[in-house]
Amino acid sequence: MAEIVGGFLMPHDPLIPSITDAAEPAQCDRVLGAFEKVARRVDELDADTAIIIGDDHYALFGPHCIPRCLIGIGDVEGPAEKWLGFETGVIENNEPLAKHILFSGYDDGIDWSFAKALTVDHGVAVPHHYCVKSNVGLRTIPVYLNCGVMPVVQGRRAQQIGQSIRRAIGSWGGKERVVVFGTGGISHWVGSAEMGRINESFDRRILALAGAGDVEGLIALSDEEILREGGNGALEIRNWICAMAALGESRAELMLYEPVPQWITGIGFAELKAA
Repeated sequence: MAEIVGGFLMPHDPLIPSITDAAEPAQCDRVLGAFEKVARRVDELDADTAIIIGDDHYALFGPHCIPRCLIGIGDVEGPAEKWLGFETGVIENNEPLAKHILFSGYDDGIDWSFAKALTVDHGVAVPHHYCVKSNVGLRTIPVYLNCGVMPVVQGRRAQQIGQSIRRAIGSWGGKERVVVFGTGGISHWVGSAEMGRINESFDRRILALAGAGDVEGLIALSDEEILREGGNGALEIRNWICAMAALGESRAELMLYEPVPQWITGIGFAELKAA
């Protein structure tokens, strides 16, 4: 059967590729080096499929339709944003496994939306570019949770979606070796007067909870507390919750934390390992 062989938490900050040189050179090197380390670990794990959990930033969905959770089950390409500096190209999907996750989720009561054709935004494109593209034969299943537009997906629901993904992979008859990426965050304020602010103490609190495998502690953080302490961008830790739930009992081993004001984000990387 298929199995989840690893997981990672990481940023999908679009300013990393679009204004790379804006950051301090040493910080830039460390962040890009962390992406490279994730890519190497994925290769060492002999993974053939990456599930990238991200969220839309009004690039794909608008007020007319905002899915709570969506999975790409067909053709995938990206990125949608030309200003990232990446060439738009095909992203190879694992369509049979993606469809299995979809239908298994329905059996679990997960209200999946799905896309038979999807052009991803930076929420998926950035981690794909840095951590998947260089691994020949590694396919990508894109998953979107609504962490950007109120009312956002709640932490408990993000956990349930991750648990459903785990069950689906465990029941799949193939032999895929899957890695799961929870992307986004940590503290950043987008489109407000506080844009550029980073709350390092909040970030380290989130990393400590993830490091202890305390998913319940992450779920307990209300929208109001996250918005106050970490900004609207920090709601993306719900993607982290989903990834941690997909791994099961796990702890996040810190790889790097960098507060980068030039990229307006407190950036965190961690590898998820069995508790």
